[in-house]
Amino acid sequence: MIRVFLVDDHALVRSGLRLLLAAQPDLTIVGEAGNGLELLAQLPTTPTDVVLLDLNMPGMDGPETARQLREHYPDVHILALSMLDQDNYLFQMLDAGAKGYLLKSSPIEEVSAGIRTVAAGGQYLCAAVGLAALHKLRPGSGEGPPPPRLSANAPAKRELSRREAEILQFISEGATTNEIADKLFVSKRTVETHRQNLLEKTQTKNTAALIKLAMSEGLIS
Repeated sequence: MIRVFLVDDHALVRSGLRLLLAAQPDLTIVGEAGNGLELLAQLPTTPTDVVLLDLNMPGMDGPETARQLREHYPDVHILALSMLDQDNYLFQMLDAGAKGYLLKSSPIEEVSAGIRTVAAGGQYLCAAVGLAALHKLRPGSGEGPPPPRLSANAPAKRELSRREAEILQFISEGATTNEIADKLFVSKRTVETHRQNLLEKTQTKNTAALIKLAMSEGLIS
């Protein structure tokens, strides 16, 4: 069971998350706080695996809270959850110690997948953030360098299963976990497992890096 602590200054947001995540059999909400100070006051007596952390909060905001967690609770994984999709907020949270970044508009399937991924020691970006970052890195976008090319000695194709290749294509098109599961007639857990396998097989850290590598190697159309 993954123990999740919700940190957001809006009680309505916390209540909605608690209700939606309660349907996930492997996740349990162990605490709530309106800012970082409240979180840090509760953590000594509240064993936690993942902190779902908002950015803009009174008292102690998301980046400062993440830095405090990294220093004093290094075993607690941080997953940012925000309405802000600008690059500077993303990098601010990642630099502070967050292992993932989700938008509050993300479907609950992505939120739960992100929690599971960072709890397992991985990194996670929601599809919207990952695709936005990818578009800025594509040749001709005018923003950022082109994706790296394979060396002459690199394999032309990764060894992906048919199902992994299908899921990779859907991910590149911005489909959510729930949408992919419906299209392929499989469970959401199966899709999440394949997503994690793709990250491990390609040695990428998040969705944006995965799609970037897949494009450079011709794994997706």
